[in-house]
Amino acid sequence: MLKSNNNVDIPLSYKLQNYPNPFNPTTTIAYQLPKKSHVLLRVYNTLGKEVATLVNGDKEAGYYNVSFDATNLPSGIYIYHFQAGKYQLIRKMILLK
Repeated sequence: MLKSNNNVDIPLSYKLQNYPNPFNPTTTIAYQLPKKSHVLLRVYNTLGKEVATLVNGDKEAGYYNVSFDATNLPSGIYIYHFQAGKYQLIRKMILLK
């Protein structure tokens, strides 16, 4: 669902996904914001250690894509944590080498 603002489509809800999943060695994390927010997107290994901060800043409402390059990481399950204002989502992704 979209609302239009000056001929620009703006999502009505938050959404987060990565593709492809499983991936080797890069994946794209896509997210959407229904309103301007401070966005924090981090990737963690299964031990809870942060392996990357992909986004840390203010973003306007809209659609975004961020590439995650895991060339230097071992195969396994990784968790990505998305926070936009008070809204949070957590997803898992699989790196297969």
